[in-house]
Amino acid sequence: MTRELADHIAIVTGAASGIGRAIATKLVASGTRVLIADLNLDGAREVAASLGEQAVAVSVDVSDEHAVASMVETCRAVFGDCTLLVNNAGIVQQALFENLTVSEWDRMIAVHLRGTFLCTHAVIGPMLTAADGVIINIASQLAQIGGIELSHYSAAKAGIIGFTKALAREMSQRGVRVNAVAPGPIATELPMSLSEAWRRAKTAELPLGRFGEPEDVAETVAFLASPAAKIYVGQTLCPNSGDVML
Repeated sequence: MTRELADHIAIVTGAASGIGRAIATKLVASGTRVLIADLNLDGAREVAASLGEQAVAVSVDVSDEHAVASMVETCRAVFGDCTLLVNNAGIVQQALFENLTVSEWDRMIAVHLRGTFLCTHAVIGPMLTAADGVIINIASQLAQIGGIELSHYSAAKAGIIGFTKALAREMSQRGVRVNAVAPGPIATELPMSLSEAWRRAKTAELPLGRFGEPEDVAETVAFLASPAAKIYVGQTLCPNSGDVML
């Protein structure tokens, strides 16, 4: 069975702003009930309030196993078992590799890769029981080409793509579709927190000549969640302004 978007119960992590907010907004507009999950609870509540009764906010640190379990229980209590998970929560930080600390490396891996694992592990049981579910992991084009002063971010996102492929091979014949989205630079707070020199150089590299918008990624996620993507498994779709061409 492949669910229509209106039939889904979704958890979107990192949904208080940027790409996550755009994804949650698109899903709610398509009839999906959405748990707005973010470390920034005030921001999550503001987003949920703007989206109406189909959205509920919850605080979560995706690197914390107990916090993730609580998030999933909240979803079950409010809407039911999650049928669509969007692992979007992330952080970014610029640092030359020789200046990178172990704690900075560990935090980047914890939020992106450990967080994707924990959230997926927490929802997968009911999906397998129902033989029905969709998991979409937000990676990055830097997982495919690397990024100067972003070795830890690039490594974490590359891990997400590898995890996506492996999980898709395990889960596809059991009713759970797993795919990834690897956006290029998107006009959100995260890339805008990087240096102006980095943003200027990256813009110059893009064949399209501009950053994408959060809604561009949201449209890609909505497609992968829909019946139109029923034969997409283990794929990485790339809304990236031409930064990576596969």
